[in-house]
Amino acid sequence: MDSVAIIDFGSQYSQLIARRIREAQVYCVLFPFDTNADKVLEIQPKAFILSGGPNSVYEKDAPTLPDYILASKIPILGICYGMQILAQNIGGLVSQAPAHEYGRSLVACHSNSVLFPEYIEGNTFKAWMSHGDQVAQVPPGFHITASSKTCPIVAMENSELSIFGLQFHPEVHHTEHGSEIFDLFLETACIKRDWVPSRIVQDSIHQIRSRVGDEKVIAAVSGGVDSTVATALVHEAIGDQLSCFYVDTGLMRADETTQVVRTFQNHMQLRFEVIPAANEFINVLSGVVDPEDKRKLIGEKFIRVFEREAQRLGSKAKFLVQGTIYPDVVESSGKDKDKSAKIKTHHNVGGLPDDLKFDLIEPLRFMFKDEVRKVGTELGLPDEMVWRQPFPGPGLAIRCLGEVTPKRLDLLRNADSIMQSELQQANLLRHATSQSFAVLLPVKSVGVMGDARSYEEVIALRAVVTNDFMTADWAHLPYEILAKISSRIINEVRGVNRVVYDISTKPPATIEWE
Repeated sequence: MDSVAIIDFGSQYSQLIARRIREAQVYCVLFPFDTNADKVLEIQPKAFILSGGPNSVYEKDAPTLPDYILASKIPILGICYGMQILAQNIGGLVSQAPAHEYGRSLVACHSNSVLFPEYIEGNTFKAWMSHGDQVAQVPPGFHITASSKTCPIVAMENSELSIFGLQFHPEVHHTEHGSEIFDLFLETACIKRDWVPSRIVQDSIHQIRSRVGDEKVIAAVSGGVDSTVATALVHEAIGDQLSCFYVDTGLMRADETTQVVRTFQNHMQLRFEVIPAANEFINVLSGVVDPEDKRKLIGEKFIRVFEREAQRLGSKAKFLVQGTIYPDVVESSGKDKDKSAKIKTHHNVGGLPDDLKFDLIEPLRFMFKDEVRKVGTELGLPDEMVWRQPFPGPGLAIRCLGEVTPKRLDLLRNADSIMQSELQQANLLRHATSQSFAVLLPVKSVGVMGDARSYEEVIALRAVVTNDFMTADWAHLPYEILAKISSRIINEVRGVNRVVYDISTKPPATIEWE
């Protein structure tokens, strides 16, 4: 399978580059710039893409261009900082721009460009800029293919060497023709478009079988899309070597356990057992308010429950299946200055104990949510499983801000149930929202209920639309639906006197509140 290596120099848009390449049905992996060369070359890339970054190429500790990239003699596309570091390394000149440029810019496209569609040559298009430096002189053998009023060298290329540079960001949706530019680069590199669901399933099954051999495997099943597809994929590969546990943590939504059990029993013929453990999880969360602490405690408790149950059943399981997906990995990255900042610790990534007794199998680790759903459909899973809205592994614990108690969980559970039922009735759950839920805030507000003063809790409603869950917009739900949900919650959920609606995007916010 052909692949592209994306070298990350710290850009906030690096993950978007990966999204665009995957959308073009090409496998790609995002590597920090200082990753060992052997690890990068292990995927046998047919092209490199160099991301942008916050540094100046002339800063003392600025990220440098790895030697193996130019030595590879394969096509290279440098974006923003990636363009500048290419120019610096092959004889060009980079200097500080007269003024920093952020936002949309009108770019004039010249003729004889491999990367630009013919219909925009000689014309202008809108592109997204974010830079303080710029290429002042192209390297020998390169020519300028685009410019703007403030940046004389917006794009450069050497078609003989298949090396290209763009000062703007084609990965950002604000840039016109961004997808076409990536397509033309991939065509120049003669890369096959073979990252398709059938191939993903075939390769995953082969890798799972090769790794597992005759060993026993257990799966952590939550009923969510990711863990369900991961479990189905492993079951397809090894059959009865797999045993599945669903842990009822007491942190689930209304009727969650009943629905999950029914769905798995009806659609997946595998070994499946429910483990009631609500009291254990509630006890370990007693008095805990910090969301990071909640995630880590829940992650460790999950593992201890699995270990105990595996021992009880006499299972010699060596492997544990988890539904980790690429956004989980990205958001749980460490705080190294040259890598993506940690947004939150996902319980199944950074929240696992150091003395974990299982080897992990994470067949979805490098997939985005939309890719996971396509794989689920390819495996024959029904829409009710594949298109089920995401639910975090730590459950309602991270939507119950402040201390988690049975009383507060019941309040939140009832409010969320009302929201889901009203969205379902209005046919808004699947096509108008990608994820929707209620959040219980750790504050109280004054209200008037009847003729009496009230001082009760606040529910926040959150609904977003997204394809990849790396970025998201708030769902523009009809006012009458929001009004009905609010009215029902205040009237039917004892202890709530105020409902608010979250209209923030990701970024700057995250989808979950924590």
